[in-house]
Amino acid sequence: MPTIRLPDGSERQIAAGATGTDIAQSIGKSLARDSVAIRVNGELRDLSRTVDADATIEIVTRDSAEGLELLRHDAAHVLAEAVKELWPTTQVTIGPAIENGFYYDFARDEAFTAEDLEIIEGRMKEIVARDETIDREVWDRDDAVKFFREQGEEYKAKIIEDIPAGETLTLYRQGQFIDLCRGPHLPSTGRLGSAFKLLRVSGAYWRGDAKNAMLQRIYGTAWANDKQLRAYLTQLEEAEKRDHRRLGRIMDLFHFQEEAPGAVFWHPKGWSLFQNLVDYMRKRQAAAGYHEVNTPELMDRTLWEASGHWESFGEHMFTTVTEDGRSFAIKPMNCPGHVQVFKQGITSYRELPYRLCEFGKVHRYEPSGALHGMLRVRAFTQDDAHIFCTPEQISNETVAVCELILGIYRDFGFDDVLIKFADRPPVRVGDDEVWDQAEAALKAGLETAGLDYSYNPGEGAFYGPKLEFVLRDAIGRDWQCGTHQVDLNLPKRLGATYIGEDGQKHIPVLLHRAIFGSLERFIGILLEHHAGNLPLWLAPTQAKVLTITSDANDYALDVVSRLRDAGISADADLRNEKISYKVREHSVAKVPVLMAVGQREVDEKTVALRRLGSKQQQVVELDRAILQLRDEIRQRGRAA
Repeated sequence: MPTIRLPDGSERQIAAGATGTDIAQSIGKSLARDSVAIRVNGELRDLSRTVDADATIEIVTRDSAEGLELLRHDAAHVLAEAVKELWPTTQVTIGPAIENGFYYDFARDEAFTAEDLEIIEGRMKEIVARDETIDREVWDRDDAVKFFREQGEEYKAKIIEDIPAGETLTLYRQGQFIDLCRGPHLPSTGRLGSAFKLLRVSGAYWRGDAKNAMLQRIYGTAWANDKQLRAYLTQLEEAEKRDHRRLGRIMDLFHFQEEAPGAVFWHPKGWSLFQNLVDYMRKRQAAAGYHEVNTPELMDRTLWEASGHWESFGEHMFTTVTEDGRSFAIKPMNCPGHVQVFKQGITSYRELPYRLCEFGKVHRYEPSGALHGMLRVRAFTQDDAHIFCTPEQISNETVAVCELILGIYRDFGFDDVLIKFADRPPVRVGDDEVWDQAEAALKAGLETAGLDYSYNPGEGAFYGPKLEFVLRDAIGRDWQCGTHQVDLNLPKRLGATYIGEDGQKHIPVLLHRAIFGSLERFIGILLEHHAGNLPLWLAPTQAKVLTITSDANDYALDVVSRLRDAGISADADLRNEKISYKVREHSVAKVPVLMAVGQREVDEKTVALRRLGSKQQQVVELDRAILQLRDEIRQRGRAA
């Protein structure tokens, strides 16, 4: 009889040929009810598979991260089965689990409609109610290709043809539907439950290549229980209200148009907000010892080849060839340019660390389908910084960078920040020995800072490991923004050196650092986090002076002039409209302070002050109101 070891270290014997379901039932009824898979010696398997030898096992439940991913993958299969039952000539392609849900890509001549999604979701619930057994089958590769071709499933046949001949090929059968999949899967469709919903349809190129056929991608979400589903749908509703693209229109900040895909057209108010962020960051960086520079946007191919970008990042770069035959690239990153500045005069270890920063405009090619407002663009501005230092200075610099980043996030209302350690990716430059050194140095600095962190394996930059700073917004979404990276490769590749204490040339360590990351993306996140209700110090228009009668026009203009003299961004609304209409309009536009003035305010030199989100107004003496607002703006950050 095989002996199994459980996660708590206990051991027990099981009958030969016992399945994962049998083992779960032997441990407890509630565990068996919630189980969705079994991990055997680290390998995730179907519950229906047997355990025939001694093993370390773990029962995976539906509310675990792995269990939830499995539920979502099964939901994709149930979606495909429903579509095939409703429209048998539709071809299925792929259907993975993704963050918060799943999708499946279909080849169909007619477009799916919103009404179709309701019909499909209803059929999915029927399939769940049938509680169809899900069986794993091992197939011969050629037999599988033949089977799917006979079914008219050309896309599925092509996928199987690309699988190496020696690899085990598994299909999963549920009812009359059969699909290619590595698995594992639930024991039956009934175990999926009811906590799923279809969300939308979009276009998707076959295998992500714009040269291939356009497919239809149906997105859905699935959760362990109905309570989680309701919470997520509520979050989606709130996210729609907070959508930065919608707020950008309402607040008259920016727009996009097809002639410049992935680039922002900033309106005056939006550009004022952009410059507010730049001014804030400029002051914080200057206080932290950074020197601001500006480097060219267009540089010769040879520099990008030397840096390694041409080989590792070339597919994302915009390039051009001039009439004299020279090849140039619009910079996707600022780091090579900063190395060139460093090389022009830094010679001694006594001058290190040397901190350079730039609000550098960069361009990266992103597929059209990936573009999403300001959250995914092709042209953006980075608050980029590069610290040249000695190996011994990495720890102290990392501590300083972490403190700076977390302090800035607090100023913008982000208190919940996760830090992830991302190590070497599959495609990278530099020897493993250099990567070992860089990863060890970054960990040491992070641990010196005394900060908790988690791992994000294989997600480092192609030139070095990094720390990722992930912000959690007001409705619980995570956004990766800031980064701090150790690079022992680029300075060597580009010939950067300094004279050490021993009088010899040494290669500096390069620390890449960004806090906003992309200013465009950060503004999008900021708008959604605050639902457009930006802190007073950050708002592009901080106050609007609204006249109740035309007799107050001159006084309103004087109030605006006084506010501007105090450094407060203000405008007047002198239109012949009811005051209630003006208040509503400017409240919708998210102006933080409204000041109504009529004849009484003119006579008493006061303003009727109303804060955004409040129905109450307070009559305040003008000089006092200006002092209060000025002091609040000067305090900035959370104190404001």
